[in-house]
Amino acid sequence: MSDLLILGIYPHAVEMAEIVARINRVEHTWNLVGFVSAYGDKVDEKLIGLPVLGWEDALTRYPTAALVPEYDWPRKPDIPRQRLTSLIDPSAFVSKTARIGLGCVIYPNCYVGAYALIGDFLFCLSGGVINHNDVIEDRVTLTSGAIIAGDVHVEADCYLGQSCAVREMVRIGRGSLIGMGCVVVRDVAPNSVMVGNPARRLRAREPKYPGMRVVRAGRRVARKGVRTLYRAALSLRAKALGVT
Repeated sequence: MSDLLILGIYPHAVEMAEIVARINRVEHTWNLVGFVSAYGDKVDEKLIGLPVLGWEDALTRYPTAALVPEYDWPRKPDIPRQRLTSLIDPSAFVSKTARIGLGCVIYPNCYVGAYALIGDFLFCLSGGVINHNDVIEDRVTLTSGAIIAGDVHVEADCYLGQSCAVREMVRIGRGSLIGMGCVVVRDVAPNSVMVGNPARRLRAREPKYPGMRVVRAGRRVARKGVRTLYRAALSLRAKALGVT
């Protein structure tokens, strides 16, 4: 078995660990040694019983471990390419004629058809369908139930929302976001946000910036704090009313 580090500490990383376990039940392949935090949060804590490491520490401590990232891992350019691997759930169908790049994650019950060409860092959630002769460039995310018909070309950095559908022989321009439930029947210009059935362009997609992950983490902490305060207020109110 080879050592493996999952790059990320959020819910998708936990799900990836479960995919590792499913792979190992079929064939002993990976020794999952821990998770890696991009920004140093939760370092030295435990996540599902495994250590959370900092980026530099992880590379030093496990110099030969394979690496696979969460979909929004911000440091993809820093990953040593020779250490990248892909995780494909045993329940996924992948044609023998398909080609899949490095750093990809394919969840349960996905489908990859004949002669599909997939670049690096595909993140495909459960039920995603990539049909025959599709070309999927680097850093594309397919969320649950997204369906791409045959002979479609999805350029780099696109995000396809839950249960969207893309007609055959369509091209989706670089950096576009296809909204939940969209039905795409014609080519999509780069950097577009698409909504509706048939899909229409809502606006330009705002580019990600390096601090976005920090902002999202801060929002999660803020929401958790609000929920904690709300529960405390309810508890105090119940005590004041004599409710047990």
